Amino acid sequence: MYEFIDKELVARYLRGDESALEILIKRYLVPIYRFAYRWVGTSEIAEDVTQEVFVKVWKSIKKFDKEKNFKTWVYSIAKNTAIDFLKKKSSVSFSSFENVLGKNVLAETLIDEAPMPDMVSNRKSLMDSVRKVAGSLSRKYRDVLAFRYNSDLSFAEIAKITGESIHTVKSRHRRAMSALRGLLSE
Repeated sequence: MYEFIDKELVARYLRGDESALEILIKRYLVPIYRFAYRWVGTSEIAEDVTQEVFVKVWKSIKKFDKEKNFKTWVYSIAKNTAIDFLKKKSSVSFSSFENVLGKNVLAETLIDEAPMPDMVSNRKSLMDSVRKVAGSLSRKYRDVLAFRYNSDLSFAEIAKITGESIHTVKSRHRRAMSALRGLLSE
């Protein structure tokens, strides 16, 4: 649904409309943060990864292949950035997100829209159990599950990001779900 709109926003930004990039950042900021959090496991590092992702988007958007899917491109950048952060823990200046008017787009969009604390506590307990069990799966299975359920990507998008065939991605998903069911029932 967003594919055409994303491409149009990229085109508008490249024609000089800075608000188009702000819309794209607002659209993908929370999903990319959640995705990064699943990879790195801490909110501080996930924030750093998210910042770095959008700095990379901003710096390389002129090279974006307009025939490709923007969402897939952003998640590919996020995956690679998370891997890089896990390897070397680099950081990005928060001021990198300031536009010409001095407004920090990232700071303004990191509003916590989380549910109430009691709901968060119950959900966190359940998610901790699932995460602990999922943590025992091999990386390739965890990745497919994270892409599919944390980032709401299709199997085709996951295949593009990982460089694997769609059949391999679907097979890993089935095996991961089967393994999770088995581990959770123990």
